[in-house]
Parts: sequence; C-alpha cells; structure tokens
Amino acid sequence: MAAALCDKSTKASGLNSAFRTGQWPQSPMSDRSPPVHIASPQVWPTWCLVGLGWLVARLPWGALFPLGGLLGRLAFRLGGARRRITETNLRLCFPELDATERQALARRVFEAVTQGALELCVAWLNPKRGRRHRVRVEGAEHFHAALAEGRGLVLLGAHFAVMDIIAAELVNLGPVDVMYRKNRNPVWEWVQVRGRGHYFDGVLERKALRPTLRALKAGRAIWYAADQDYGPKHSVFAPFFGVPAATITATAQLARHNGSPVLPMSQHRNAADRTWTIRFEPPLADFPSGDAHRDAATVNQAIEQAVRSCPEQYLWLHRRFKTRPPNEPRPYDL
Repeated sequence: MAAALCDKSTKASGLNSAFRTGQWPQSPMSDRSPPVHIASPQVWPTWCLVGLGWLVARLPWGALFPLGGLLGRLAFRLGGARRRITETNLRLCFPELDATERQALARRVFEAVTQGALELCVAWLNPKRGRRHRVRVEGAEHFHAALAEGRGLVLLGAHFAVMDIIAAELVNLGPVDVMYRKNRNPVWEWVQVRGRGHYFDGVLERKALRPTLRALKAGRAIWYAADQDYGPKHSVFAPFFGVPAATITATAQLARHNGSPVLPMSQHRNAADRTWTIRFEPPLADFPSGDAHRDAATVNQAIEQAVRSCPEQYLWLHRRFKTRPPNEPRPYDL
C-alpha cells in the first residue's frame, strides 16, 4: 500500500496524487484487487465523519477529554455486540473480578477507547498541533541501546486505546516505521496512511513483507502490534491471561531475519494531568528461541504485562479468542 522507506516529500506527493485521482495504489500483496475510488457516493457518509473528525481535532484539550468520557459512556450503553465481546474478554481474563467490577471496568474501557478515537483525530487531521510537551518517555535507554546494535529493532506493541497521539515523540527518538492493517473502506485507508505519513517515513501494510525486511536491514525500528487473532494460519496457540489464544508467529520471524532485538513498547494516557506516556521495556531475552510455541508465549506474556498495568486502556472490544483449539467452542457464541 504505502511505499516503504521513501523520503517525506516523495511520499506526500504520491499521497496527494492518489487523493486527486481517486485511485489508491494497491498493496504489493494485493495487486490483483481492482482500483478503488475514494470519491464514490457510497463512501460519502465516511467523508462526513472525517469532516466531523477534522472539527474535533481543533477542539481545546479541556474539551476533548470530557467529550471522550461522555461519548464513551454513551457508546457503552449502545455498545451491543462490542459490549458483549468486551464483557466476555474481561470474564475470561479477569476471573477474580465479580460481575459488578467487570462491568465497571468495561465502562472504563469504552471511555478510554472513545477518547483514543478523538486523539486519533488530532494526530491524523491536525498534525501540526503542538503536544510534544505532553508526552513522557520511560525506558528510552532501552530503545537507544537496542537501535545502536545496527540490526534493526522490532517494537513489540499492542492495540492500546492510546495510539498515534504519541507518534511525534516516538519518531523523535530515532528512525521508526509503522506497520498497519489495510482497511477495506478506501476513505479510512487514505486517512490512516496519510495521517501516519505525517510522522513515519515508512507506513508499511502488514502483508508487505519485503519493505519491512528492508527497513530492518537498514537498521530502522518497526512499530508492530502482535496481539490480534488472524486465524489459525501462521499462528500457534499460546496463553494470554491464561487462555489459549491464536498468536501469530511473525514476531519471531522478523527478529530472526536480521538478528533484530525485540523491545516491548506500550503507551497509556494519564487522565489526571492530561498527558501520555511511552514505556519501553528491556529486549526480550533468548528470543527467538527456535520454538514457535515458546516464542508466542513470550510475546503474549510481554503484552499481558503491559496490559495489566492499565487494563482499561486496552482494546478489549476485539475478539481476541475467536479462533479456538479443536473441539473447543468459541466464547463469543455462548
């Protein structure tokens, strides 16, 4: 989708050209798909939402945070299937909580995720807005030491409620590219690639393997989330909060390609002072080990540790446990 490792001016020109023509360039892994037109009437409602997001991105911080909480509480009431998925995930992962405690946590999850959506509006649709003084970095020494090895760096992330609002401070630390999942909606695809292109030199579709490997070979860091269920293919089962979860093996494969260290990274929002924190942990030890199940368990353990530090700011709305071992029912169908 997005070309890897090109200079910012060339990338911006290509993105602008795509917007003018309405023809979005295809991912290297999906060149058989027909071109899509982002001005089609069927996506006009999406453009209306983007316009609303543009307005939201210009609200003062003092309004954005209360608005996120308000919309989050409304989303929880109207959550439907996503609310049931969230409650199922919390029941599986936090059996020590009673029903009242889990419901209170689920409500905070919706508030945090909705606030994160408003923050994405700022990051993608108002990128020049000053906020670097609002982002703190913990464990930067781990990042710099790993990057200095010159073998590339895999930043092991996850789908937290806080995402690209911290991008400006992240790329200020060193050369970082980001991997993402292509969106079927051409407008959202354009918005997310263009939005992330304001910060990252490389915006790499997750199936575009060659640009990713070239980035690691060049000694760059790749920000990569490895916590979603993509089905049984290229996955093994490993425990996540004590529950077997289909876990992709790509993390170990990326690390093995160039001997790149894998550095757990998380980010969270500090509601008290309306700031954000990026946290780096030491590189994973003895990784990859050569054992796919062991490596997957190591990845999940690192992500679980980050989630437990601030459980309400994790994206519990996705079906993390939809793929099950043979003869085991899917919890979302019960």
